[in-house]
Amino acid sequence: MDKTYRVVAWSTGNVGVHAIAGIDARPDLELVGLWVSNPDKVGKDAGELAHLGRNLGIAATGDADALFALEPDVIVHTAMADHRLFEALGDIQRMLRAGINVVSSGPVFLQYPFGVVDASMIDPIVEAAVAGGASLFVNGVDPGFANDALALVLTGVSERIDEVRVSEILNYNTYNQAMVLFDIMGFGRPLDQIPMILQPGVLSMAWGSVVRQLAAGLDVELDSIEEFYERLPAATTFEVDAGTIEAGTVAALHFELRGMRDGVARIVLEHVTRLHDDLGPEWPQPAGHGCYRVQVSGEPNYTLDLQLLGSDGDHNTAGLKATAMRLVNAIPAVVESRAGLLTALDLPPITGRGLVTR
Repeated sequence: MDKTYRVVAWSTGNVGVHAIAGIDARPDLELVGLWVSNPDKVGKDAGELAHLGRNLGIAATGDADALFALEPDVIVHTAMADHRLFEALGDIQRMLRAGINVVSSGPVFLQYPFGVVDASMIDPIVEAAVAGGASLFVNGVDPGFANDALALVLTGVSERIDEVRVSEILNYNTYNQAMVLFDIMGFGRPLDQIPMILQPGVLSMAWGSVVRQLAAGLDVELDSIEEFYERLPAATTFEVDAGTIEAGTVAALHFELRGMRDGVARIVLEHVTRLHDDLGPEWPQPAGHGCYRVQVSGEPNYTLDLQLLGSDGDHNTAGLKATAMRLVNAIPAVVESRAGLLTALDLPPITGRGLVTR
């Protein structure tokens, strides 16, 4: 590795703290700045905020212009975008127009937005990137690696493909993000309340990029994408890290996006999300503590389970770290790519080059 990339980390949330650790772990990356939204974090060292047990010599700031003035090669953008979509898009456009490459965990539809959202939400991003001569790559583990690169690699040993199904099967009881669990996904809410994520078209906007990108990678022209969901209540009141789940409120969610061709589902994105392992025993069950699953039906049939487990024993920690490291490890390829919006179909294989313990 004879080139070092100057990196700014953008946020210190559930994914951002792992991104900082990942930047520090790669010998070809140098952390030069850190942006935070919380005034209480300004001035604190990046190592402290990322819980590394040591300082990195980089003080957090809320001054975006000061970070732009550092002229970093890339910004690792992990700020929450679900509840501030247009603000996040505006932030990313500013970064790109300033000539700074961006790898980001959201907005997730930018993983592969073509055929998913209107051109008015794509064109300004592309225009900003081209004007600044910079690249944008939005990814993670899901939407991301577990259902783009991993799935497409597995199809490479097929003779015939009848259906590709990519699934997340996880218990979210240790996912300590109350806004996502309760307000967006509707857990802990009455069954007759339809949360944001299940409003018509929202699933397609959030995960339609997965179905559309797999279709593009497999040269399949879909007729439509159909949405399906079902939910189950908690039998008793119990606690999760994000709060209390009262008996009778939503405690399990199963949804699918079905990419249809001639009346048959050919590409399916599936999520099975429980807050208690005993819920929905008839629904797909995980391998290990939790998994991402790729099933290719055809000739032959394949099932590939990617099991997750952090060094702390928590599968949700592993998922957050996977999201961060998909971005961090992609930095060299993204910086060296053409200007514009990049997808997994545009990049070479991303590896853990330089990360083997020395």
